[in-house]
Amino acid sequence: MKSNIVNYLVKRFLRFDKEQPFIFLSALLAYLGILLGVMVLIVAMALMNGFDNEFKKKLTVMNYPLTILPKFYGAVDRNLLNMLQNEFSDLSFSPYVISSVITRKGDMLEGGYIFGVDFDSEAKVNSVLAKALKNKKIGRFEVIVGKTLKEEFGVTNGDKLMYIFTRISPSGFSVTPLIKRFRIKGVFDSGLLAYDKAYSYTTIESMQRIKGIPSYQFSGIHIFSKDPQNDIKKIALKLPETVTIKGWWQDNVNFFAALEMEKTSLFIVLMLIILIASINIISSLLMTVMNRRSEIALLLSLGATKQEIKRVFLKLGIVIGSAGIVSGALLGLLGVWVLGTFDIVHLPKDVYPTTTLPLDLSWIDFCLIVFGAFVIVILSSYYPAKKASEVDVLTVLRNE
Repeated sequence: MKSNIVNYLVKRFLRFDKEQPFIFLSALLAYLGILLGVMVLIVAMALMNGFDNEFKKKLTVMNYPLTILPKFYGAVDRNLLNMLQNEFSDLSFSPYVISSVITRKGDMLEGGYIFGVDFDSEAKVNSVLAKALKNKKIGRFEVIVGKTLKEEFGVTNGDKLMYIFTRISPSGFSVTPLIKRFRIKGVFDSGLLAYDKAYSYTTIESMQRIKGIPSYQFSGIHIFSKDPQNDIKKIALKLPETVTIKGWWQDNVNFFAALEMEKTSLFIVLMLIILIASINIISSLLMTVMNRRSEIALLLSLGATKQEIKRVFLKLGIVIGSAGIVSGALLGLLGVWVLGTFDIVHLPKDVYPTTTLPLDLSWIDFCLIVFGAFVIVILSSYYPAKKASEVDVLTVLRNE
């Protein structure tokens, strides 16, 4: 049997049969099931990747891509900063002094951290703060607070906030915590409530004076890098033993591991939709085999081989499944474009930087979806094709 005969039989078996309409209906349901499964899987993976990237962007900004910290006995100073700026001129560095504080306004208290930074340098490593600094000049003992803290305390620009520091000052026969008032000069909005409530920023000179440390010494150095996973290795080789470096992901390992597990679980669950749809391929092909037994037996008696019969039904299943995969992939890509372009699903502006869904479909996920669906289709087509090739010619023709 030549290949053109195989193709002819495949086309013939795909036609609507008035005597056996359920066979065609079963094949149509298999096609639609695989189409929907692939489409939903593509959109779901794009959504998962999109939200993952949004979380990473937020955490990268407020946690900073890379941070240099002193070890137990070390110190971060201006000499180290100058060395790093000379060695890695393509990176941005921002020294800082940090202290844990309690913020107070009337009867309200909130724990958090206050950073003393050089705002010109900080604007290069922190896009959220750079946006809040537009047309603003921050002076000594002036502060930029988060949007959540501002709303919770009901303060506005020009109001004063009391910061209670962990540093202890002697007072008569007792010791008291150091208290300092800062004037609010601006507000930043990172979109993450925890950071907007806990973080405040003032000048580095103000914090050095409060903590009583020299002007050339810092608590650490924030670094902006477009490729922190590789840059951390290069920088670590240049650092003295008195300091260490860490990446933003090292503080969020469990969080992103949970997201990755959720993504994998979703992929497996949605792939079951395609697996369920493939059952219709099996039932459709088996019904076709049962309905065409006399034709199969006749073909075998005329010289067709079992391998050729198997190839006919295997190709029949692959055509149905592949049509569903291609259609589902095209509709899935269209759905990703529509949902990412138009404001169909509205997101709150105060939580996300955009009102449209964040969608990001990687080619790896797309290829895995298509490949996984194709494997399921082939496996589903193999058993009916094998049963077709095992038709007993003598028994069928005798009964006919």
